[in-house]
Amino acid sequence: MSKPLARIEAPIPQSNIGFKLLKQMGYTPGSALGKEGSGRAEPVGIQIRRTRVGIGREEPHKEKRKREEIEAERERKKEKNLMEEFGSRQKSQWRSRRVVVNFMKAKAALDQLENKEVVEPKKNEDEEDGEQDGEEEEEITEEDLQELLMKLRGEHQYCLFCGFQVRWVTLLVISHPL
Repeated sequence: MSKPLARIEAPIPQSNIGFKLLKQMGYTPGSALGKEGSGRAEPVGIQIRRTRVGIGREEPHKEKRKREEIEAERERKKEKNLMEEFGSRQKSQWRSRRVVVNFMKAKAALDQLENKEVVEPKKNEDEEDGEQDGEEEEEITEEDLQELLMKLRGEHQYCLFCGFQVRWVTLLVISHPL
């Protein structure tokens, strides 16, 4: 297959009858055709078709395939973004729940250390999770939790996560970092 292609791409030899006629009409090898020399310098290339598809029939199929690939890529990116967004939303919800749980534990431990009565929040069976009758709980932030943890550490030398109360604050800082 490479021999015919090599013959097609090879320049016409000067001994060719057609080339001799062109030279007689004023053509100089390597220059462009036309009076001003603004025409083609290279001959029109030959495309050998490997498929049995007719002329002009292959282009719409290529365009359609390309559009489908672009659309599939767009859908893939959209799905990936949705998954990342969902994951980050779930992580933030989990973190906020952990903050609330740790805050409640810290508050109960502080109340117990200060000899106050520990009040457990009661859940009504009628109310569903997340649904409240007009009462809005104040938002518990990480700063609130840190404040409470520092109070436990500073005043009572108590580590919430280990459940130990030590005699010296320095020992607490060394063995139980925040």
